[in-house]
Amino acid sequence: MEPTIRNRVKELRTHLGWTQQQLADAVGVSRQSINSIERNRYVPSLMLALTFSRVFACSTDDIFTLEIEP
Repeated sequence: MEPTIRNRVKELRTHLGWTQQQLADAVGVSRQSINSIERNRYVPSLMLALTFSRVFACSTDDIFTLEIEP
């Protein structure tokens, strides 16, 4: 099976009390991109993952998890 990447972007965004648009503005992407990432339809680039890490002030490992189904 192919591994999948799960993320906590929505959880961390709502913890800050931000809208998708506010997060999009903070990381430099569209609101639609944030929506796609939160719904696991799009896996962000390494550059974007590192930007999330700075915005949320936590490691990328705290935001993104590689899951391998048996």
